[in-house]
Amino acid sequence: MRLLLVEDDRLLADGLASQLGKAGFSVDIARTANEARVLGQQENYRVGILDLGLPDGNGLEVLKSWRGTKVNFPVLILTARGDWQDKVNGLKAGADDYLAKPFQAEELIARLNAIVRRSEGRVHSSVRAGSFELDEDRQILKLEDGSEHSLTGTEFRLLRCLMSRPGHVFSKEQLMEQLYSLNESPSENVIEAYIRRLRKLVGAHSISTRRGQGYVFNAQV
Repeated sequence: MRLLLVEDDRLLADGLASQLGKAGFSVDIARTANEARVLGQQENYRVGILDLGLPDGNGLEVLKSWRGTKVNFPVLILTARGDWQDKVNGLKAGADDYLAKPFQAEELIARLNAIVRRSEGRVHSSVRAGSFELDEDRQILKLEDGSEHSLTGTEFRLLRCLMSRPGHVFSKEQLMEQLYSLNESPSENVIEAYIRRLRKLVGAHSISTRRGQGYVFNAQV
């Protein structure tokens, strides 16, 4: 699941990116308002974290710019200020949640997962498709017989993407966008390798290859 982190504090941003990666997110970092505005409009993110205090502008203006150009991924705003008006202004500008600094990374991740679930119309912290259930908190796959299988970070992100929209065809390019950040440049062949590994867990018929199009998760199999 691809995430845009807008934070000018390099130490904080790098530390958060590491923790978010372990939680199943692929993270791009923007350190200025201008960079955030451009990335938000050009790239395909599932969720964003936006600091209000940026060196070249206010994060609220970035958010208003996104919403004004139909950039609709959920956004959690960060603020070091305790003024309730900042929170109200953020929500009015189109934010989905807020968190005041300092904060615990566990709470941030929990809030991110919650707003993503809401955007997908889900209540529980798991993705269900057919007889399979993907536990987001523990990054494990539950099979129909009750057995559980641990997943690597990349396996989890890939399976989550496919299971979140069963019946939808994802191209290799779309899957690469959700699995890797802009700083990473793996070969497209890596998708094929991970698909083979996942098929050993869910069965060859659960993930179909559409020649010339991509891959689709079959919830009815």
